Amino acid sequence: MLPDVRRILIIKLRAIGDVLLATPVIENVRRAYPDAHLAFLTERASEGVVDENPFLDEVIVLDRVTWQALPVWARLREQVVFYQSLRSRGFDLAIDLFGNPRSAILTVLSGARHRVGFAFRVRRHLYNIVVSPRGGSVHEVEFNLDALRAIDIPVHTTAPLFPVSAVLREEARAWLDAHGVRPGDRLVGLNPGGGWATKRWTPQRFAGVADALIREYGAHALLLWGPGERPLVDIVTRAMRSSPLILPETTLKGLGAFLSWCTLMISNDSGPMHIAAAMGIPTIGIFGPTNPALQGPYGQGHTVVRQEGLPCLGCNLLTCRIGHLCMQTLPGEAVLRAVNDYFSQDA
Repeated sequence: MLPDVRRILIIKLRAIGDVLLATPVIENVRRAYPDAHLAFLTERASEGVVDENPFLDEVIVLDRVTWQALPVWARLREQVVFYQSLRSRGFDLAIDLFGNPRSAILTVLSGARHRVGFAFRVRRHLYNIVVSPRGGSVHEVEFNLDALRAIDIPVHTTAPLFPVSAVLREEARAWLDAHGVRPGDRLVGLNPGGGWATKRWTPQRFAGVADALIREYGAHALLLWGPGERPLVDIVTRAMRSSPLILPETTLKGLGAFLSWCTLMISNDSGPMHIAAAMGIPTIGIFGPTNPALQGPYGQGHTVVRQEGLPCLGCNLLTCRIGHLCMQTLPGEAVLRAVNDYFSQDA
């Protein structure tokens, strides 16, 4: 371990799932340096992942969205003020888990004398402790923890953490009670959204699965959505023969509160999928362009479904030129088999 480290900065700018999969780093750093000031730098959309993390002293938000709305001169002024504030904190150690040009520059601007980052292109030269990336061969949790292994910080835990307050859980419980969900009922969360269009299974097949959950398993189907995704949920609802529950507008932590009452989660590869898995909710992840061995729901008791046999699986592309076969041709029966396997064990 590095000596004389009193102030530590961890950087993971986005996205929600990626930041969540970085949370084991926080706990392990805290164990190694129990008396250090520990800060986490992320963007506004991911702040809710770490803002109540018990191992952090501070969450620093890089609010680029607000900056972009300002005139150029005001934007530059706000950036300079932010960079000066970051440097004034006097960090001894900065760990860049994001590894893009912006985060590498922020690592330097932090003024930390120990700068840990991954060996990506030219930006590797901005760190003085360089880590060989294994992103193509290990799960992202292990990829992040490699930064700690490089500086001899012991890895005591690999479990992502998403704490939700008792108050929020009870608020979610009250909403569910008011909508006919009794304690002990089967409640299945379904998340048809996702950051990339190519990662989304078809809304019509989500509708079919939701109908089957209600008809065949006596479950309540709770459709989940985040910013900009409500129209997608409306498409699912219109395609259904039954009436689902629809998540009310809420925060990221509020979403977690509702998930805490779910029996099962069915989701595209997305932040909510990782939140459910981190909270110990059995999760069925629907995959196509991303590799579940690298980005799948982390931990025990989860299942991955994909259209096996396609040579293009795991392409990691944001657009598809061959008809989005991995998601367009995956039948609802494949997901329902995973559902049946879970409920058969649960019976």
